[in-house]
Amino acid sequence: MTIANAINKKIVIAQQAAKGTIAAVDAASAQYLRFLKFTQNQTNEVYTSNEMRNDQQVGDVNIGPQDGNGALSGELEAGTYEMLQAAIIRKDFVAGEVSGPDSDITSAVTAGAAGTFTSAATATHITDDLKVGDVVRFTGFAADGVDATANNAHNFLITALTETVITGIFINGVAAIAKGETEAVTTTVVGMKTWTPATAHLEEWFTIEHLFSDVDLSEVFWDAKVSSMSVKVPASGIPTIDFNVLALQMTAKAAGDSPYFTGPAAITTTEVIHSGKAIILVSGVEQLLATGIDFEVIGNNTPMGAVVGTNIKPGISDGRVEVKGNLSILFEDDTIAGYFRAGTTVTISVVIPETDEADSDFLAFHFPKVKLTGSARDGDKEIVQTIPFQAYFNAAGDDGVTSTVSTLATTISMQDSSIT
Repeated sequence: MTIANAINKKIVIAQQAAKGTIAAVDAASAQYLRFLKFTQNQTNEVYTSNEMRNDQQVGDVNIGPQDGNGALSGELEAGTYEMLQAAIIRKDFVAGEVSGPDSDITSAVTAGAAGTFTSAATATHITDDLKVGDVVRFTGFAADGVDATANNAHNFLITALTETVITGIFINGVAAIAKGETEAVTTTVVGMKTWTPATAHLEEWFTIEHLFSDVDLSEVFWDAKVSSMSVKVPASGIPTIDFNVLALQMTAKAAGDSPYFTGPAAITTTEVIHSGKAIILVSGVEQLLATGIDFEVIGNNTPMGAVVGTNIKPGISDGRVEVKGNLSILFEDDTIAGYFRAGTTVTISVVIPETDEADSDFLAFHFPKVKLTGSARDGDKEIVQTIPFQAYFNAAGDDGVTSTVSTLATTISMQDSSIT
């Protein structure tokens, strides 16, 4: 007798064409998913008869409408969860923009790894749709005169932006090479981005197969939506990501009929990202004493109520997207707590690379408008202050298509360098 073993469980996820249409067995989007744990089960409402009976016992039990809710936990990696991330953020990933080439760029160091890249006249960075919070790479710096080639292919986070000046910081802590470059320099937003838009929100439905390969059985949940995403970036250890999903239907596949998907893509091979290489900025200032950050994107999705004639609920309603989190910092001064007491609006940027290589793959998150909602200090040795925060809609931004300002009209943007 074979008993199912957790190590032999496999997860396949695929996008559906629409609600009510299970993904095809050969769906092009079907892919094996990396995970730490993924629990998902069919549950049903249960109705017990309350009749008064002479035998003084329950006379009947009926099974009512079903749900297929689940919880996925994983280690945070580039290029692994983009379908789920786009679904909760409610926009497909789009290619990073390109600005230039410009032959009048001067690079300068402001402090440490922070610096500026200034065009004398020709650049149109905002028109070209660069944004604060983007991570870019430069190409075109030359070795003639001052060898500034180290500025090329080097992840640089934008913290302030005008049409002609990019201000920011190199992620790996290496300073810029100062030079007035006469060769053509191009600035490219690395990989792809998504953000919660003001209009035209993505509504994505999924089919998720839990394949118990050692017993040749599958449970296929479909008409599923992502309802939340949580990211935790501690000072030590591997950052993690968690998703909650809601599903309306489940189809069991017995031995001989399992697996459901016939040719899923293999799991991704990107490395897990590294907290020790991460940077966290509040209003453009790197928090060198940060001990961690966590945040949750909440979709406020709810299954619709049951209808007569079926145990399948008619849909899942979307609510507004909320982003809440906590930032922890060793207590050195009153700056961050002062923002909370004054009700100051701040920005928060988080970039988490795989390695300290200049062109390492990374994930980046940017919250363009944030209120800090508390400040508490505690600790048996070092005092750590914990700062809860909530991001909210940046009405001063633009839609990322008709580009007129340096920020997006959104609550959250996300960038993944590994996808194209």
